[in-house]
Amino acid sequence: MTTMSRSSSLALVLLCLYNLSFLEALNGGFSTEIIHRDSSKSPFYRHTETQFQRVANAVSRSINRANHLHGRHSRSSKKIESTVTPDQGEYVMSYSVGTPPFHLFGIMDTGSDIVWLQCQPCKICYSQTTPIFDPSKSKTYKNLRCSSKPCKSIGSSCSNNDTQICGYSIVYGDGSQSYGDLSVETFYLGSTHGHHIQFPRTVIGCGFQNNVTFLGKTSGVVGLALGPVSLISRLNSSIGGKFSYCLTPMYSQLNSSSKLNFGDAAVVSGKGTVSTPMILHDSKVHYYLTLEAFSLGKNRIELGNSSYGSGGKGNVIIDSGTTLTLLPDDVYSELASAFSDAVKLERATDPHHQLSHCYKAKVDEVEVPVITAHFNGADVKLNAINTLIQVADEVVCFAFMSSPLGPIFGNLAQQNFLVGYDIQKKMVSFKPIDCTTH
Repeated sequence: MTTMSRSSSLALVLLCLYNLSFLEALNGGFSTEIIHRDSSKSPFYRHTETQFQRVANAVSRSINRANHLHGRHSRSSKKIESTVTPDQGEYVMSYSVGTPPFHLFGIMDTGSDIVWLQCQPCKICYSQTTPIFDPSKSKTYKNLRCSSKPCKSIGSSCSNNDTQICGYSIVYGDGSQSYGDLSVETFYLGSTHGHHIQFPRTVIGCGFQNNVTFLGKTSGVVGLALGPVSLISRLNSSIGGKFSYCLTPMYSQLNSSSKLNFGDAAVVSGKGTVSTPMILHDSKVHYYLTLEAFSLGKNRIELGNSSYGSGGKGNVIIDSGTTLTLLPDDVYSELASAFSDAVKLERATDPHHQLSHCYKAKVDEVEVPVITAHFNGADVKLNAINTLIQVADEVVCFAFMSSPLGPIFGNLAQQNFLVGYDIQKKMVSFKPIDCTTH
């Protein structure tokens, strides 16, 4: 066989493998690994921190994130304004961009509506300990012009010059920002089956000026929210508007990974599955649900009676990047009181003085009453792993917090549930499951 023949055969094999991988994404769906930021597998992991320092940090991030998820923001020329603080994400995912593929870590965020990463030449950048992507070395990188649909979808006027390169600017609630070029590039996600699924011409933000609070190996954010340039929106036709995740218990000794599923692999069905409508608010990228009440035994605490509002449609954000579940002051007070009356455990104090309603116990040994979250059409039963968080060796605290800004259904309440998002049907589904074996 001649050298040219061998090269042609190799190219044909690689093309077939690509087609098979892409068909897997289109037809059977696929799953990829996501890692909690405090796992030893995470680029954020610090071996000098104790488990309980990590818990205290997660509680602090929940407080900060609530301020920004519910903060006001506006869009202006050539800007994508975000209310999410960039260092507040809780899960990290591995991906690659470019030709040849360039491997990166990004924060998975259902509250952010763009994929952005640091790029060379980096004029003002945070300290990234892994190599920074250089678009000049990729054969598939292409800047978008102001006349392009993605550029117009973010509200950029580009000074009325349609031939100009489209710029993006993400301004975060804490004053930090990322600025660069809006571009298209080949995007790769690893599959748990061993394949890499590639999606050509995925919109990314290539950031050349990034004044944010990231640390270590993380390159930026992978936005899974509802905005027009989010990863979910750009992959919509390939994945049928469906994704799901199964979050393993955090801070377990197993440090097991969680899964993020796309397409047919993301369908949530079968025994125990409940579904509730996804409410789409104008000009907002977050996923909103309607939370009607909580119940604990004979106690039912209605959100309709809350000072937050009338309990109308879309009154709670479901968020992967917030650890705790945050509630209006009066709802939290009533629910926490009912919980304390029911558990009959010796009271304790949070050594970090962040959470109230704490008890002498271990979360994997204590028996506590089930709290049911009553969403519109879906009753989600929360067990100890969803309602308590271990803050010290013999101290657990109620994993809910009072917030005057409005409800957020956090990721701890979602542990050991398969949570599915169907954008086309506008539904979110929950199925109780052991995520360590799923």
